[in-house]
Amino acid sequence: MHKEPSGVEAGVVARLWPRTPRSVGRARHELEAALKGWGMEDLTDPAVLVLSELFTNAVVHARVAGRDVQTRYVRTAGGVRIEVHDAGDGRPEVRAAAEDDESGRGLALVNAVAGPGRWGVGDREGVGKMVWAECGRAAD
Repeated sequence: MHKEPSGVEAGVVARLWPRTPRSVGRARHELEAALKGWGMEDLTDPAVLVLSELFTNAVVHARVAGRDVQTRYVRTAGGVRIEVHDAGDGRPEVRAAAEDDESGRGLALVNAVAGPGRWGVGDREGVGKMVWAECGRAAD
């Protein structure tokens, strides 16, 4: 039996963050702590990578003054669902980045790490969107 991380109710961790690059690192640490508390340390590397990409996209592209970014981590039977909520109205899409492009590979990376069909974009309560991805353990 694993003890829930401090402040976690029923396998869910949710928090509002200022829309700044510094918040990305803080959110990663919070996800690491949640995974450790849930006995899912083996998912730390892929989950943190996915969170970093989704949160960074929100910081860079969801430029709505005065609006925070929300993260939500949900423990599932086989892993964790990661959600990043922001007030931006643009819908992210996977794109093919040129070799010399300095950005544009984030969602392709999320797709490669989480797997096809294990991430997406949805509506949220209020303005903006919710981008989600699921990281799970390999089936035995």
